[in-house]
Amino acid sequence: VHRSFSIILSSAMSWVPVSAESHFPIQNLPFGIFSTITTPSWPRPGVAIGDFVLDLNCLHNAGLLNDLGFPSSVLTESTLNSFMALERKHWRATRSRIHDLLAIDSNDSRLSSNEALKSKALIPNEYVVMHLPAQIGDYTDFYSSREHATNVGIMFRGVDNALQPNWLHLPVGYHGRASSVVVSGSDVVRPSGQLQADPKDPSKGSVYGPCRLLDYELEMAFFVGGKANPLGRPLTMEEAEDRIFGVVVMNDWSARDIQAWEYVPLGPFTAKNFATSISPWIVMLDALDGFRCETSAGPVQAEPEPLPYLRDPNYAKSSYNVRLEVQVQGPADPNPSTVSVSNLKYMYWNFKQQLVHHSVTGCNMQAGDLLGTGTISGPTQDSLGSMLEGSWRGSREIPLANSTETPAIRKFLKDGDNVIMSGFAQGDGYRIGFGQVTGRVLATGSTTKEALAAAEKAKVEAANAAGPRNMKLYSYWRSTSSWRVRLALAMKGLSYEYAPIDLLPLVGNTTELIAEELRAKNKMDQIPVLEFTEPHSGETMCLTQSLAIIEYLEDAFPATQRVMPTCSLKRARARQIAEIVNSGIQPLQNLSVLRQVKTVEIVGTGATVDSKEYSMGNIAKGLAAIEALVATYAPKDSGLFAAGTVAPSLADICLVPQLYNAKRQGIDVSAYPNVCAVCEMCEALPAFQQAAPQNQPDAKN
Repeated sequence: VHRSFSIILSSAMSWVPVSAESHFPIQNLPFGIFSTITTPSWPRPGVAIGDFVLDLNCLHNAGLLNDLGFPSSVLTESTLNSFMALERKHWRATRSRIHDLLAIDSNDSRLSSNEALKSKALIPNEYVVMHLPAQIGDYTDFYSSREHATNVGIMFRGVDNALQPNWLHLPVGYHGRASSVVVSGSDVVRPSGQLQADPKDPSKGSVYGPCRLLDYELEMAFFVGGKANPLGRPLTMEEAEDRIFGVVVMNDWSARDIQAWEYVPLGPFTAKNFATSISPWIVMLDALDGFRCETSAGPVQAEPEPLPYLRDPNYAKSSYNVRLEVQVQGPADPNPSTVSVSNLKYMYWNFKQQLVHHSVTGCNMQAGDLLGTGTISGPTQDSLGSMLEGSWRGSREIPLANSTETPAIRKFLKDGDNVIMSGFAQGDGYRIGFGQVTGRVLATGSTTKEALAAAEKAKVEAANAAGPRNMKLYSYWRSTSSWRVRLALAMKGLSYEYAPIDLLPLVGNTTELIAEELRAKNKMDQIPVLEFTEPHSGETMCLTQSLAIIEYLEDAFPATQRVMPTCSLKRARARQIAEIVNSGIQPLQNLSVLRQVKTVEIVGTGATVDSKEYSMGNIAKGLAAIEALVATYAPKDSGLFAAGTVAPSLADICLVPQLYNAKRQGIDVSAYPNVCAVCEMCEALPAFQQAAPQNQPDAKN
């Protein structure tokens, strides 16, 4: 059954759009723990599919995960530990059910045919925050790549003694520190510790200081699953694969100079306990089944043959053809540089052998335990899994092809460097990928929240360096159009100068003109106006019309929060609601119109009403139309925003000011409960509070 399921998956397609380069097609379906930018304190299980995360909590609540042989409530918890502790048949049943719900040719259309459920359950990646997938009980790191072990041995002991006498007889490993395993995207503070004062004269002892030889280690790791073996009872080779839940990419950071002083005689300690980064998505072994291959040792381990408990009868197909890449991006570099391309097949001891040997003494292996492979290096200079090897202990230079630095080289990592690791197995028209594991090096002592916030700010500023500068917004505190732009700027975290334009003298008369300063910038005599320095030409430019300004900001600052959904349908929904406000309602409540039009004749009735009454009627009509849409896209208590998104979009940017204005006009907004619910959610967010009229410098009581 397992093999045939893999074959079916290899040709399957999903109704969720997935590109051929995506790491997460329907053939993969890895598990992880996520939250959203609007609910960061609610971590829950999800499955990656294309550019979306499928919310398993949502599927559980909808009853789509029933009858799988276990209580599906385990898929609503904040870690995957309970799910990991089930049997492999349960993991397979869950993955099979998710496959059926997502497959384009499936008979199970309970998700694909339910638009409201799809909007809740499929969350675009730009709204997602990833967490550690499990509470890691114990972490062990092995040393299983013969190529890597040989290189390091030659450096420290010479060619004749490259491998220690035990290395070909057992998977060498050591116990790491589970508490410092962090999820991708976590910054890593350069450690300090004891350094040998003079490597040529050990009698001089040590000094204390920051690590000077900070390194990455390209690894993969697997999570243990299933019921724990009793203490004292080893696992067998026949049991091992059913106890492997899934695999991640791992960067086991290393302080080489601290390690050199401390590792004799008990091995690594503080040089390896400060940080270990893992990718957030756990790829199941079943997804990798079609990529089994020999290890770099060949089809058999013969010289010497392992002891019976370590012999794998399927050793010839015991590794996986997974391409692994390491990139380094300096703090000022626009793009990362590839420094190594390796492969999981460069392993002498495979996953099963590592697990079996770990338990040989009767160690009880528990769900959520993490076992790392050790550094994975290939046979060539461009396939080495660490800078220790790449620079050959500092004697060579590692070029950074895309760096703007002079010289564009590394021997070890510098402060501000971002290390990016990724891996995928290439299929016929699809990839089984792991995503990325990233980590940026912070300077020694960067342990405060302020330092981390400053580093994050620097990261965003670097990514947005090509955007406009010296932004100045001409605004009136209660102008709904200006408010929209303020919201976009606040959501994106962009700084700007606020230039108040007083519109109050214009109310109730037709003679007072708008400020001359603004008239020169907008011939429509309207606000908002955004003035800025164009980065390429250095010219001062102006943009008018709120939606045009927001669209420009969206493109000019790609590293900021997006206000336009990536999903084409949700993007169209957001534009639809925005245009009802901007084109259907706004012109009839605009001050420049109301100044000129005092009365309106209603065609067909002959009745005449004043312009304010006519404006109120159109506001009510527009809000009624939006209420009908929001009732479908984001019904009350769904936790979704106006266009059915998990974070505010252009729709909400237009809707919140409009509802505020309706209340000012005396309109009873209780007729729009779904619109009111969305606006209440928005108003609780810091960006919406920052942009609110009462918080502007020109606000009046």
